[in-house]
Amino acid sequence: MDSLFVIPAWLDLVAVGIGAAQGAMFSSRYRGAELDLLGVAIIGIVSGFGGGIVRDMFLSTDIAAFHSDWYLVTATLCALGGMLISSLLQRMEMMINVLDALTLGIYGAIGTTKALSFGLPVVPALFIGVAAAVGGSILRDLLLALPMQLMQVGSLYAVAAGLGCGTIIVLLSMGQPVTIAGVSGVAVTTTIRMLSVLLGWKLPAQRGVPTVTSVIRTIRGKR
Repeated sequence: MDSLFVIPAWLDLVAVGIGAAQGAMFSSRYRGAELDLLGVAIIGIVSGFGGGIVRDMFLSTDIAAFHSDWYLVTATLCALGGMLISSLLQRMEMMINVLDALTLGIYGAIGTTKALSFGLPVVPALFIGVAAAVGGSILRDLLLALPMQLMQVGSLYAVAAGLGCGTIIVLLSMGQPVTIAGVSGVAVTTTIRMLSVLLGWKLPAQRGVPTVTSVIRTIRGKR
């Protein structure tokens, strides 16, 4: 393992904290789910832990969140903080989106660099980075019984995470320091995700993608 890629514990805690706060704020919007304070806190904690758990499971290594008391303490406090903020603010949609984008970027960067430190090739490292980035949102949506935002038209979740993780890999291959590569990757992911929200960027819906059969029928209809 290359010591250059050792992930500082504080950075992992920052990712957990932001993810937990965002998850709690996100879940507090769904009054119809009839969540109590404990339910909101649990969803926040799972959102904070999700990316790291997915990352470490794919790497077949010990789950970092279970080897220190600070992970659970940080996730709990930040989830409670997210609930407090959501109760004070009437309009918090943009803050939720910003925290969501930051979570995507940070977990993507940590997942990619950690995978590279384990000696994985570029493509698997990219995959693990993206999986770590979206892992928390997947678990959050499952607990809330919502359609996965990852799969929804217009989310650009995986696209933003993939471009950010790819940026890290390219910069590292060019000899750039891991700090510069990581910050650049987070910036790319966060920017693309936020632009997709603000400008309505989206991939085409399934029904909008032409299939072989539809193309053949169109050609035959023109004859």
